[in-house]
Amino acid sequence: MELDLKPLPPEEAIAYFQAKGYRFSWRWHEMWHADHAAAFTVAKAMRRDILEDIRGALDRALRDGTTYEQFQRELTPVLQTKGWWGMREERGQIVRLGSPRRLAVIFGVNIQTAYSVGHYRAMTDPDVLQTRPYWRYVAVNDGRTRPAHRAWHDTVLPADHPWWQTHYPPNGWNCRCTVVSLSAAEMERDGLRVTDRPDDRMVLRRDPRTGAQALFPAGIDPGWDYNPGAAGIRVS
Repeated sequence: MELDLKPLPPEEAIAYFQAKGYRFSWRWHEMWHADHAAAFTVAKAMRRDILEDIRGALDRALRDGTTYEQFQRELTPVLQTKGWWGMREERGQIVRLGSPRRLAVIFGVNIQTAYSVGHYRAMTDPDVLQTRPYWRYVAVNDGRTRPAHRAWHDTVLPADHPWWQTHYPPNGWNCRCTVVSLSAAEMERDGLRVTDRPDDRMVLRRDPRTGAQALFPAGIDPGWDYNPGAAGIRVS
C-alpha cells in the first residue's frame, strides 16, 4: 500500500479523527457523505470492540506516522484472535471480514481523509486565507492516477470557488490527490494563473444506495462527491 502523503498539520488530522463517534454499518454505502465526518465505521464490523481495535490502530498510525505494513502487522493477529477475519457466516450469508486487502482500504481511506481534512482546516484559517487565497489541485500522475484526476492536475481556483465543494480530495477509493494553497507571489513566481473551472460533466452510474441509475460527477466515485474538510468543520 503506497500513500503519497504530504507534510500536513497532524494535530488537525488527529483532532478530526478523534472527535468521531462510532456507528455500525453492514454495507459501506449506509454511511454517506458527511456521515463519515461524524462517526467512524467499518462495514460488517458489528461489534464495538472490533471497531475500537481498528480505530485505535488508525489513531496510532496518525499520531506516530506508522506505515501500512506496521498497521497491518499489529492489527491482523488481534482481529484473527477475535474471529473477525476471512470468510465467515454472518446474518445468514457468507461474507468477507478482515483480510490484507480490506485492511489496506481501511488504512488508505481513513488516513488519507484525515490528512485531507486536517489540511483543509489549516488552509481555511482566516489568516491563511488572507495571505494564500488560491488553491491548486495536485494529482500524483503515475500509472495508477485516474484520467479525470490527471486532467484536474494544476487546476487553480480561488479557495471559495464552488468547485471545491464536490472535488476536494479524496475523490474516490484510493485517491491520492491533494490540494495546496498559494499566495499571489507564489502564483507569479511559478507562472500560474487562475484556470477555468473544469468541466463538471455528470454521468449515469449505479447508485449503491438504491440500485437505480443516478447522476454523479464524472471522475468521482459515488459517495465521494462532497468536501470532507467542510463536512468535518460543520459537525465539529
